[in-house]
Amino acid sequence: MNVTNPSQTNPSQTGAASGQIDRPTSLAGDVYEAIFAQLMSLKIAPGARITVDSLVREFNVSQTPIREALGRLEGEGLVLKTHLIGYRAAPQITKRQLDEIYELRLRLEPYSAAKAAARMDDTKLAMLREAAGMMARREGKDERLRYSNFARQDADFHDKILACAENELIRQAIAFQHTHFHIFRLMFHSRVTEEALDEHEAILAAFAAADPLAAEEAMRVHIERSRDRLLLAFD
Repeated sequence: MNVTNPSQTNPSQTGAASGQIDRPTSLAGDVYEAIFAQLMSLKIAPGARITVDSLVREFNVSQTPIREALGRLEGEGLVLKTHLIGYRAAPQITKRQLDEIYELRLRLEPYSAAKAAARMDDTKLAMLREAAGMMARREGKDERLRYSNFARQDADFHDKILACAENELIRQAIAFQHTHFHIFRLMFHSRVTEEALDEHEAILAAFAAADPLAAEEAMRVHIERSRDRLLLAFD
């Protein structure tokens, strides 16, 4: 399966979630994209050991971009590093952890969406529309790449809404949990992206109307439906 770097527009420059990757302008960035896609699609299973040497062979690159990419993923909570042991994929979250994450989100994000709507202007609305991930519907047939890209777009969309609400403490509290990436690892399925995109459109409509109550309700519905979709992973 090929992996492309979203920062590049040349379709001939592609990487592989398994196999060699081409050398783009930023090799470490492309390696990061490839490993990220494997983690999000569960090709690298939660808790699995990740060896630098095996990735060197798989991608046909040196250790330096591999270690840079793993360091970035460690900062995002998707990879853990243990002294004298090495790297492994972060363990999958439990149902209790999922419940706690969504309890936190339901208390903070609808409120923040209402605040963001009250502060909305054309510049902020344009920024949120760009971040909402609608492009994920037009990214081709590579399901693993499309899914992993949308996971990042979804995280960025929610983070930008929190930024518009102008409460940095709430924004940091959500970001610290690394909630989006861990949540998306629970279910690798196109339904997650398609339904979430519809819900993003409802949130954007409330922002366009500068309607705090509608924004609060649209965000609450989005988070509740996201929780319900992902609870299926524990059946």
